[in-house]
Amino acid sequence: MIIGGVSLMEWEKFKANPHDNWWANFVRAGRIRTQQIRAVAPDLPVTWLVYRPSYIARAKQEKRDLIPFIDSVGQAFNCKIIYFDKTSEVLDYLNRAPHRATLKVSGFEFFGHSNKACWMFDYSSLMDSASKCWLHEKELKQINRGIFTRDAFIKSWGCHSGEMFVKSWNKATGTRMWGAIGKTQFMTDELPLLAKEGARWLR
Repeated sequence: MIIGGVSLMEWEKFKANPHDNWWANFVRAGRIRTQQIRAVAPDLPVTWLVYRPSYIARAKQEKRDLIPFIDSVGQAFNCKIIYFDKTSEVLDYLNRAPHRATLKVSGFEFFGHSNKACWMFDYSSLMDSASKCWLHEKELKQINRGIFTRDAFIKSWGCHSGEMFVKSWNKATGTRMWGAIGKTQFMTDELPLLAKEGARWLR
């Protein structure tokens, strides 16, 4: 799972529809999904790739260190937490993690901000309403084909991924990804929902 970064409220609080009022938007969703997986696969290796800079920046606003809270999820649900600062680290882990030649990826999910063309690992964290770290559809060809199992469950829980990103993903990797047509809403006690009538999931 990739856990994207949250926005800074110093910018978002002035908007009509601010993002990430709660710092744990994406962490909570990842925890809920991990708990679901653990209920049916107690011993399945699960790894979180977490965009560290956003949580370091947000911690200053929260006036508390957020990293221990994220680490506690790994401890509670027996999942490995890996922090990354740039996109190349995500690609490197996917392609060259220990035992990747024999241990293929059977599930891959993204919790974070996105638009139709890319996953934004940070958004409104380093710059207002902009991203400095992302995975664009044109970069997907850097993912090695064959690292996923044939029946891998792959889903982007962010907004708009079903409008372009999923098609580019399939072309680059040969696997199918679920993505949203329209916006998604991250919830407190359940997985993200489609935000508006007419929105739908596409694979």
